[in-house]
Amino acid sequence: MSEGDESAALTELAKRRGFFFGSSEAYGGVGGFYTYGPQGAALKSNVEEAWRERFAVQEGNLEIEAPTIMPEPVFEASGHLDGFDDMLVECAECGESHRADHLIEDNSELEDAETLSPEEAAEKIADLGLVCPTCGADLAGRSVEDFNLMFETNIGPGSSTPGYLRPETAQGIFVEFPRIKEYARNSLPFGVTQVGRAYRNEISPRKSIVRTREFTQAELEHFIDPERDEADLSAVEDVSVLLYPATEQEADDGDYVETTIGEAVEDGIIGNAWLGYFLGIAQEWYETVGVDMDRFRFRQHLAGERAHYSSDCWDAESEVDGDWIEIAGFSYRSDYDLSKHGEYGDDDFTVFQQYDEPKTVERAVVDPDMATLGPEFGAQAADVAEALETLAERDPDAFDADEVNLDVDGEQITVDADVANFSVETQTEAGEHITPHVVEPSFGIDRTVYTLLAHAYETDEVDGEARSYLSLSPAVAPTNVGVFPLVSNVDELVDLADDVAAELRAAGFAVVYDDSGSIGRRYRRQDEVGTPFCITIDRDGLEGDGADTVTIRERDSGKQVRLSVDDLVGTLVGLRAGTASFDDVLDDNEVVEA
Repeated sequence: MSEGDESAALTELAKRRGFFFGSSEAYGGVGGFYTYGPQGAALKSNVEEAWRERFAVQEGNLEIEAPTIMPEPVFEASGHLDGFDDMLVECAECGESHRADHLIEDNSELEDAETLSPEEAAEKIADLGLVCPTCGADLAGRSVEDFNLMFETNIGPGSSTPGYLRPETAQGIFVEFPRIKEYARNSLPFGVTQVGRAYRNEISPRKSIVRTREFTQAELEHFIDPERDEADLSAVEDVSVLLYPATEQEADDGDYVETTIGEAVEDGIIGNAWLGYFLGIAQEWYETVGVDMDRFRFRQHLAGERAHYSSDCWDAESEVDGDWIEIAGFSYRSDYDLSKHGEYGDDDFTVFQQYDEPKTVERAVVDPDMATLGPEFGAQAADVAEALETLAERDPDAFDADEVNLDVDGEQITVDADVANFSVETQTEAGEHITPHVVEPSFGIDRTVYTLLAHAYETDEVDGEARSYLSLSPAVAPTNVGVFPLVSNVDELVDLADDVAAELRAAGFAVVYDDSGSIGRRYRRQDEVGTPFCITIDRDGLEGDGADTVTIRERDSGKQVRLSVDDLVGTLVGLRAGTASFDDVLDDNEVVEA
């Protein structure tokens, strides 16, 4: 299938079969918002549950659900108010706004245009002779501006509190850290997960659910003591990965590196063992849920792409319709987030780490004479005292002189040294307060759903007729089983079909019951929405002695096998979990000709 065809076919199928479609179409629609239909909502929910099972349950992590609207100071502390921008260029003729970096990347060999400054982007647009995609007007000479992507709102009526819809779920975890650490018994390392909605006022949403203004993230914030906590790579060291390091991206003859997690960490390609651990876990998870590993890679961020606080960052990327799209990011965020909230917030964002044995240390301390500081500095006296304490910790030698020079809110202040009452004391300490570092795997659920649909979309020919089907993994398919009585006017067949459907639903399977049309048409309908198995109840299976049988058909191959009703649930449980293959079922039971 050629580039462009895959996306068009997928969008048509998604709308026709109820996976996703543009929202509010009765009112003309609005860009960047999509509604998931019955099939899409089930697929998305299954992907979320599969992620939760692997990254929360199996890893022993906590899970929270924080509000999607948070007050302005949260985003002042996080840096989103000042630095959460994309580059916008507006057409002088039609007034349409476009992302400058996307225009450049779509019309040149440059893959990292987002690293350009607005001035450099404007020059590049002029050099390339780019025009407005909407009306064709020349964009040369148009200024490129930074546009903040957050949705602003007001909390409460009247003189309300300004707030924002969260642009990522992570901030809800960081803000609640002082309470969450208590649930983790103040014991590092520990992880906190959250699956939920985030919002970004994208300049130019595109490629259906790949770039939207409302989307679902699944994020894990893993808190560690960088001096004491080491990642155990034993579970993932042999996992094979396809890496695209920054050095290879920048080289003229750069290429992928095929290696294992253990080797990549040992060789320094992945510079942080914790990142290596989560890349290994993600590689296995993506394969389990059905991503085509021949169209999957981990790409390291170039220096200009990384946030200033991130020492290393890798993206999981999938190839769809000829383009590589980011579906997850893995970043070592150091202590930036908790330090910022500790600076701006009114709570303790540290964790007390107890030493194996108490330590005796010399500690520089001050005991400022407030009777002197109060009359001299008035309301500023407390700030002066705090500045003295900070200086004593940072530079004890500063108290050797007769006077101590301080910077208090930008103002230079001098205090007599004897007023500070400086001394060095011997203290016994049981531990210390540290600000944990954070390792963050962040998954885009919507982009994962899109990838699964694109990678699962197949066409072939069955009985001389063209067939399109979704080869979705049984672990995430929206419907697990189709149940079909061969005819609907034979009571015995209908009764058995009803019983089979009820038993499967009671066992936790999503079942569709269909008695309409030819059996071939019923198969095609389920093939197209990715149902992995279909159960047909026919006269040959009515034994009359309680040993009834049915046929089970596998979606991709179209092969069928006759199976005892008593064995049906156990067989399907194994197939869904991946502990058994359909070839195993074929080997153990009577094969039926299609």
